[in-house]
Amino acid sequence: MSDLPAPSELPNFALPQAARQADARSRVAVADIAVGLFQAQGYEATSTAQIAAAAGVSRSTFFRQFRSKDDVIFADHDELLEQIGDYFSAEHDDPWLAVCTAAALVFERFRERLEIVRVRDLLVRQTSVLRDRETVMVSRYEKTFSAFLRRVLPGVDPVIAIQFAAAVTATHNFELRRMIRANDSERMPDSAGLAAQLQTVRHRFAPVVARREAAEMPASDLLVAVFPASALPESVAKALEKQLRSLTL
Repeated sequence: MSDLPAPSELPNFALPQAARQADARSRVAVADIAVGLFQAQGYEATSTAQIAAAAGVSRSTFFRQFRSKDDVIFADHDELLEQIGDYFSAEHDDPWLAVCTAAALVFERFRERLEIVRVRDLLVRQTSVLRDRETVMVSRYEKTFSAFLRRVLPGVDPVIAIQFAAAVTATHNFELRRMIRANDSERMPDSAGLAAQLQTVRHRFAPVVARREAAEMPASDLLVAVFPASALPESVAKALEKQLRSLTL
């Protein structure tokens, strides 16, 4: 199983510059302004008109970008989910790794915006309606991951795809919250730590996936070997190599 790419090697999911500058400000830029207002004035006390004015957009533009005030704060999630969908539309040699890479990308984007993400986390924890919306948003990632696996791996038990997606999402969210809420005296969780945890998830699921793939192989493609427990690793390797070579002749 391949390792996750380093943060600098993650796929570039940025939207075209023209799209990001539509209506004078991108949705994420408006959302960041809204978060600042929510922090200064309180969520309930801040109106959509105030957000639009602070962002320099008209009310009609605001409502073209967002359905309501509740939607503003999670605009970057919407953008990331769209980008993940584009990423999953391409072919991937290892779909399980692709899911982990997508999760790592989300983590890295939030790490780059850590200051505003920390403010939002505090607001969400203080506001019940936002906590509910955050729960829905998290479920969208999980559903996106499992839907991708079920689409590109039709032979895999759907339950395995769902369990893997849930495990990746939960692991990502745990590490993300650790990073957001870490204080100065704690070691800041980073992308390398998340990559190690996601690799552990993949290794835990690897035997299940391998058994499923083996069960779907024609009998002629399987090689079963039995060796005594006392056999030396070098002897086992040589015997297997010899047998595999004979099968390809």
